[in-house]
Amino acid sequence: MKLNTQNLSQLPERVQRPLYDRKQVRQGIVHIGVGGFHRAHQAIYAEMLLNRGKAREWGICGVGLRSEDRAMQEALASQDYLYTLYELGDSDNTQIQVVGVLGDFLLAEDGSEALIRKLADPQTRIVSLTITEGGYCTDDSSGQFNADLPQIRHDLANPQQPRTVFGFLTEALARRRAAGVKPFTVMSCDNLPHNGRVARNALLSFAKLRDLGLHDWIASNVSFPNAMVDRITPMTSDAHRSQLLEETGIEDAWPVVAEPFLQWVVEDKFCNGRPCWEEVGVQFTDDVTPYEEMKIRLLNGSHMAMAYLGALLGHRYAHEAMQDAQLLAFVRAYMDRDVTPLLAEVPGIDLENYKDTLIERFSNTAICDQISRLCSDGSSKLPKFVLPSLLGQIEAGVDMRRTALILAAWCHYLRGLDERGATYPILDPRAASLQKAAGLKERLVESFLGLEDVFGHKIPASATFVAIFRLQLERLQTLGVRATLELTMAEEVGANERKLATLI
Repeated sequence: MKLNTQNLSQLPERVQRPLYDRKQVRQGIVHIGVGGFHRAHQAIYAEMLLNRGKAREWGICGVGLRSEDRAMQEALASQDYLYTLYELGDSDNTQIQVVGVLGDFLLAEDGSEALIRKLADPQTRIVSLTITEGGYCTDDSSGQFNADLPQIRHDLANPQQPRTVFGFLTEALARRRAAGVKPFTVMSCDNLPHNGRVARNALLSFAKLRDLGLHDWIASNVSFPNAMVDRITPMTSDAHRSQLLEETGIEDAWPVVAEPFLQWVVEDKFCNGRPCWEEVGVQFTDDVTPYEEMKIRLLNGSHMAMAYLGALLGHRYAHEAMQDAQLLAFVRAYMDRDVTPLLAEVPGIDLENYKDTLIERFSNTAICDQISRLCSDGSSKLPKFVLPSLLGQIEAGVDMRRTALILAAWCHYLRGLDERGATYPILDPRAASLQKAAGLKERLVESFLGLEDVFGHKIPASATFVAIFRLQLERLQTLGVRATLELTMAEEVGANERKLATLI
C-alpha cells in the first residue's frame, strides 16, 4: 500500500497516523536541511503538538539547498509529504508513526525567489537549520567565518540569487526589515557546540560584508538560541524499507529510522514566538552549555572512541563494538576517567545513569547503527567531540593515553585498511590531505598533528601529548588494536602525566 493521504485510513491499527486536519496547518517554521535527523527529531515534537490539537500555526516547510536533495523532495512529494518514522529498539515499546507535519518542500535550484519569499513571509517565524558542521563556513580551529569560499563570494555579488543558507537568510531578513516585518528566530539543530552562537557568528559575518546597517539590525533583533539535540538516526537502507513493508504493508519511498530515545534542550530565546514544545518533553533553559557539553563529549566523543578502533577491528555496527568486551571496557573508561572529571554539574542529570543509558543505546541491536556513519567527517567531528576534553586534560596535566589512542586510531584508520584486510572509503571532505599526512613514512606524527585546521596550536605544542600519541600510534602499527588496548587499559596511571612522558 503506497503511503499517501488517500490511504491513511487503511493503515494497520498499530501504525500511528496524524490526528489533525493537515489542511488547517500553517507553516510557521521553515527548516533548511531536511535530513533523517530533522524528520526524526524536531518534526516529531511538532507532530506531537499537532496530534494534541495545538500549534497549528507551527507546521513545517522543508528546504533543500543541494541538488542531491531533489530525490528526497520528489519522493516525499509523491506521497503528499507524508513519511513514516520507524523506531527500532531491543524492547517491545517501539512505535511506527506516519508523520504529517511537513507540508511543503522547496528546492533552491528550482528558483531562489520562491524560497526568499517564503522566508520573508510574516507567517514564517522560525527558520531552523540542520546543515551539518561544515555548512556554517566556519574554521574549526579559529572559529572564524570563511568569507573567501567561492559560494560566499557568489552570494555577496548576487544577493537576489543566493546559493548558501546565509545568502538566503540575509536577503530574506533584508526584505523583512524593509517591510517593517519582525524577523524570524534562527534556530540551529546541528550537533555542534554552541550551535546558536555559531549560526549567529556566521550570519552576522556574512551580513556585515553585505550591508553594515543590516548587520546591526540583525544583531539587535534576531535571536539564535543554543540547543542540545539527541536521537541516534542511522541512514535508512533498502533493508529498512523492506522491513517496514513486510511488517506494516506500507510502501514508503523515504521513511526514517531512529532509536526510541529522544531529547531536546533549548534556550528560551525566541524573537517572534515559539510552539509550546515544553508540553511534549522539550526542556527549556537559560543556558544550554552544561547539557550540550555532556552530550557532545560523552555521547559523540564515545562514538569516536568506539568508531575508529571498532572499524580497525572489522566491526561494522555500533552494537558489534559494544559486544566486544575489550572495546566496551575502553569506551566506559574513556567516559568515566577522561570526560566526566572535566564536566560541570548538569542540572537534573545523574551522570552515572546517563552513561549507563548511553551504553544501552549504543548496544541497540535492532537499529544497526553503521560504524561507517560514525567514522565519517572525522576532521569536523573530532575537533568538536574529542579535542575539547583533550585540551582540558593538557591544561590539567592528567592522563591522556586513552584520548591519544582515539586520535592515533583515527590516523591509523585513514590508511583505509582494517586488520582483517578489508578496505573501506574515507568519507571526509579533507580526505586527500588527511591521508597524505597519515601516510608519511617520516615525520608522520609532526605532519599529522600539524594539521592546524584540525588540531589548532595547543595540541601539537604539548610535548607530553605528542609523545603519548607517538607511542600509541607505534603500538597500533606494530602490535595491532587488541594488544594496544590491553596495554593501555593495564598501565598504572600516575598523578602527573609528565612523569609518564619521561618513560616513553
